[in-house]
Amino acid sequence: MIGLKGTVNIIDNTGALVVECVNILKNKTTNGHASIGDVFVCVVQKARPISQSSSSGGPSSSSTLTSLKVKRGDVQRAVLVRTKKPVMRPDGTWVRFDDNAAVLVNKKNEMIGTRIGGVVSSDLKRKGWGKVVALAPKAI
Repeated sequence: MIGLKGTVNIIDNTGALVVECVNILKNKTTNGHASIGDVFVCVVQKARPISQSSSSGGPSSSSTLTSLKVKRGDVQRAVLVRTKKPVMRPDGTWVRFDDNAAVLVNKKNEMIGTRIGGVVSSDLKRKGWGKVVALAPKAI
């Protein structure tokens, strides 16, 4: 569960590394806490730097610039894919992860990035985030 001012790692290739939660969207039942599959508004606290030498030319420079889609201070939306707080599944098993992680999405709930660099919870498929589960290397 993520509350306000909570920091979350980003595991896609948008260029953001760490974000801070500023609002949880459409979640009235958990008193302002986001769980796996919930969308929240966040501010990018730490992002990959865009080097000046990569803009000088070359075929690889254009691919690195297009992959970095966000910068520090940007306000984005994200969906939570991993939490440290244990979550109970319908079959009675409990699942928890080592960190809190999310994937950035746009206002139409489409992923901004094209790759996911870590495991995600398989509960996302039940909550309508099948595309995130399909792009992830492993779903637990």
